[in-house]
Amino acid sequence: MPDPVADLQRHTEHFISPDELRERLGAKRPLRVKLGVDPTRPDLTFGHMVVFNKLRQFQDLGHQAVLIIGDYTAMIGDPSGRSSTRPVLSEVDVKTNATTYLDQAFKILDRAKTEVRFNSEWFAKMSLGDLLNLSRKMTVARMLERDDFSKRYAANSPISIVEFLYPLIQGYDSVMIKSDVELGGSDQLFNNLVGRVLQKDAGQPEQIVICTPLLVGLDGVKKMSKSQDNYIAFNDAPKEMFGKIMSISDPVMWDYYSLLLEANDATIAQLKAGHPMAAKKNLALTLVGKFHGLDAGKRELEQFEKVFARHEIPDDIRTIRLNTLSFNQGSAQSTFTVSQLLSSTGEFESNKEIHRLIRQGSVKLNNQKITDPFYSVIDPPPGEPHIIQSGKRKFFKFI
Repeated sequence: MPDPVADLQRHTEHFISPDELRERLGAKRPLRVKLGVDPTRPDLTFGHMVVFNKLRQFQDLGHQAVLIIGDYTAMIGDPSGRSSTRPVLSEVDVKTNATTYLDQAFKILDRAKTEVRFNSEWFAKMSLGDLLNLSRKMTVARMLERDDFSKRYAANSPISIVEFLYPLIQGYDSVMIKSDVELGGSDQLFNNLVGRVLQKDAGQPEQIVICTPLLVGLDGVKKMSKSQDNYIAFNDAPKEMFGKIMSISDPVMWDYYSLLLEANDATIAQLKAGHPMAAKKNLALTLVGKFHGLDAGKRELEQFEKVFARHEIPDDIRTIRLNTLSFNQGSAQSTFTVSQLLSSTGEFESNKEIHRLIRQGSVKLNNQKITDPFYSVIDPPPGEPHIIQSGKRKFFKFI
């Protein structure tokens, strides 16, 4: 007979503890499984998907997901894994981000089996006396056991008192919703264990703590993070999502199969026996299909093969009419620079970035590499557009 605890242990890094979970399951009632997310930016990322998958696994076993939107904790900023203090967010930013989080979360979770709570429900009512009493539950020495705090302290990097409060506040969420299980990434272990301490102090059964591995970002080194800008978002357009997935390294790809698609060892071994490019295309197709539908995934695969395998121009290339450009209004200009044309697309941060891309050989004009930002381009005759390619995925047609 299948062992649900052993199955839940798959793709986890910390599990405290399997025996406690078996005992809790023996009560034959739906468990309250907590996951907290701080709406610090508008997008959920594939890094969130790892722990969302685990929460969905509990739902599929008949348990109650409790998704806590940390609208209060987001205004503090989670110090986990940080070498410096996070910037403070406004209440308006937090509320705006929280609204988008829910729409994205239900792309993975079963809405009918999800209880959504905002931790402002209890923290907005907390008095200074309540906060002081909560603060007494933990010592400075215990807080400095945290790896990120100890490193910052040793380096004389500032640690605010508010950051010390963060684990207590996250742990207090567990007391308020009486969680049986708390999920999180492996960097949340300390915070989740604080929840156990506070529950025990409150006379509640201590929650089981399950932490999943951290997904490596697009750089192949650091964990996927919005602050590192190395992430793939749930809300990325199909083309962007497909292209980002195809950019990851082959070794990282297998982690994506394991943690995002929950592929077992036998499936991964079978894929490894084939060509890595075929496996990566399948990964991109499947993940884009998960968020945008299978037809969108197939379309992006077709476009990718057209551009990269057959070196053809994609069907969805953006077309720009030269006579509509602001620098060409009311003039008879018929000669332009490559930099001007790329700048007119609005898809680059600055002219400095454009010049850098051109000089490093990342830009082609009509399939010819251009290295001079001031290379002149003559207004093309009708029916003979100029095609400019920047990097691997950006194409523009100028007519």
